[in-house]
Amino acid sequence: MACWGGNAVFSRLAVGEVSPMLLVSFRWFGAGVLLAIFAHKKIRHDWPVILANKWYLIAMGAIGFAIFNSLMYVAAHSTTAVNIGIIQGAMPAIVLIGAFLFYQTPVSRLQIMGVCVTFAGVIIVGIGGDLSHLADLALNHGDVLMLIAVFLYSGYTVGLRKRPQMSALSLFSAFTFAAFIASLPLTATEIVTGQLIWPTAKGWVVVGLIMALPSFIAQISFIHSVALVGPGRAGAFVNLVPVFASIFAVGYLNEPFEIFHGIALLMVLGGIWLSERGKAP
Repeated sequence: MACWGGNAVFSRLAVGEVSPMLLVSFRWFGAGVLLAIFAHKKIRHDWPVILANKWYLIAMGAIGFAIFNSLMYVAAHSTTAVNIGIIQGAMPAIVLIGAFLFYQTPVSRLQIMGVCVTFAGVIIVGIGGDLSHLADLALNHGDVLMLIAVFLYSGYTVGLRKRPQMSALSLFSAFTFAAFIASLPLTATEIVTGQLIWPTAKGWVVVGLIMALPSFIAQISFIHSVALVGPGRAGAFVNLVPVFASIFAVGYLNEPFEIFHGIALLMVLGGIWLSERGKAP
């Protein structure tokens, strides 16, 4: 969770040092190389299943990995790492809505209340704590992009219910390869439009950190944590991502943490807590 929270900070550090789409391509290429080294036996074992489900894997990798990260890195040009982290905290609430809409998962009144509280916290971030912006529908461009990204990743999460029967490492490897392929047209667009920024010295450091921490170590650690303590207990720790993102953004980037940020963070986490409390036995 610390690595994933740090990704919000990395997205801000990358601004002006490497263009967003090129960063996404480098990210998943690097992760793919690491997986080819450490997970090649499982990939070889699950290869027939991968081929049989290739379109599902391509769609999930493109949406959940490539497009989500592209939107995040573009959003970082016009919003703060604190905002990015807090808005990511809305994912569990959106996943709950998606599970209800697509799988008719029962939803209690307490869970509905939790979703409403979470979204209220996200809105507070989006309007910068200024209610007059709500009346004018004046939302930060970067926050809107980040919210779209969160909806897409939540859709990816709901789609995992249909995952084929293969090892978690093989599944992650397939998504990673699909994300890299999906990122190439986006990078080509940057080249054609003259917006490509080749990494500077600092940019290469950021690329390396993103390859190693949120793209590889976080994913592998989470896969193993699920095996050790189960998906329920492991999933609860995802709520720490906006907390880590806020701590790193304030401590390392010296971003301001306003009173409205604290209120929004408490509302997002409180809404998630209500949703967890309201789950059916």
